[in-house]
Amino acid sequence: MDPLRRDIALCTRLLVDVGILEYSGHISSRLPSGDEFLIQPVDDVRSDLDPSRLLLVGLDCQVKEGEGRPPAETAIHAEIYKARPDVGAVAHFHHDQTTMFSMVKDRPLVPVKNHFVRWSSGVPVHQDASHISSVSQGLELARTLGRANAALLKGHGEVVVAENIKALFADVVHFVENAQALAFGNLLGEVIPLTERDLHDFEATFDREKHSRKLWAYYSVTAANSGRIPPEWLEDRLP
Repeated sequence: MDPLRRDIALCTRLLVDVGILEYSGHISSRLPSGDEFLIQPVDDVRSDLDPSRLLLVGLDCQVKEGEGRPPAETAIHAEIYKARPDVGAVAHFHHDQTTMFSMVKDRPLVPVKNHFVRWSSGVPVHQDASHISSVSQGLELARTLGRANAALLKGHGEVVVAENIKALFADVVHFVENAQALAFGNLLGEVIPLTERDLHDFEATFDREKHSRKLWAYYSVTAANSGRIPPEWLEDRLP
């Protein structure tokens, strides 16, 4: 089995397992060539995604290999890959508690958990609340994202980008964890965000690659032990 195809399918299933992906949303990963990426067909169920079903798509959003139609919002992925050579994987999802930070006045998405250091430069809000189904809309979203590592889509969902699939999985989990913690904190009273110094001190001792592998191993082994993913997918189990 191709490791990249396996990892995209596994990431997708795991994000369903933790309640972040549901009937919609999609994960993609850029191929080493730089001008192609893998993404699931629009009608395939996320919780049962098979690696063999992934479509090979060009940056023009045209399918080069595979059966089925790509998601309507494939332009999100294509235009981000065009604009950001540093990005190797993209997630678009619709997590309600996180999305609400694009809609509630005077409640910005601020760091309350240390892993939010990944987004210390800010999380822009894209003002187009519709489906991003055209190249021009994808381009505008890529412009909103800029050099940030995530963006909120007004009343719609989220986009998170990373260097590879394992890092993307960890980032999505931590992005949502921060939003959930912040939402609960706002119910308790005035939230005191982590400071730049707090985040700097954390980052100075943080091994991003090791941490990504740790989360990947924990969630994938847990899912395999409960029968939610095939055990033969667990080729990379190192913490």
